[in-house]
Amino acid sequence: MGGPGLRGWLSSQGWTVRTDTDFVDIVAEKDGHLLYAEVKGASTAPGLDVDTAIGQLVRRMPSEPDQSVSFALVVRDEPRSVDAAVRAPQRILDLLGMALYAVDEDGGVRQLFGRV
Repeated sequence: MGGPGLRGWLSSQGWTVRTDTDFVDIVAEKDGHLLYAEVKGASTAPGLDVDTAIGQLVRRMPSEPDQSVSFALVVRDEPRSVDAAVRAPQRILDLLGMALYAVDEDGGVRQLFGRV
């Protein structure tokens, strides 16, 4: 669902995508810029999954500001998952340099907040 959809979308945007990483679901590179993405699929507790994913991404952030690195949280494009993702304050997501994306059952990607 989310992982394959986002990988295909990133590739179509010119990113080189890797999924063979031990610390995040997707690492993509384009023009010297790195993107780390955490993907959350179907869940009975989307709020908990979103909170966990944000925490996982925060732990991977460099200790010093680095404009060449960005982060994304990817959720299923269904109401409960999207609602859980967008409840994070946009001001905080801006400070973290984190974007939010939703991927539907057909692999379509929708930007919810931010940009990679």
